[in-house]
Amino acid sequence: MTCQTIKAGAECSFMTKKGCIFNGGRCHVIIDKCESCNSIINYPAGQYCKVYPDPVSKWLSGNCPKASHIKKEVIESLQKLNPLKASKRSNKH
Repeated sequence: MTCQTIKAGAECSFMTKKGCIFNGGRCHVIIDKCESCNSIINYPAGQYCKVYPDPVSKWLSGNCPKASHIKKEVIESLQKLNPLKASKRSNKH
């Protein structure tokens, strides 16, 4: 259904005929960590995330999964090679 509270006219899975069933009856505004993300939508009531109705909960366990303004670091792990095993493997062929 379309939102009748904050994001008027936007599709919302929490909106029912009785009103918003999300925690507190409405979406929550973004936090400081969300600034400059591509998922932010400006409404007269404030700035809200278009993906998550409660952005704070997505930052509790680290970075938000949809944060477009944070580059994810890829850590390459180098495996230790045992030189004895490596020489045995090369001798098999």
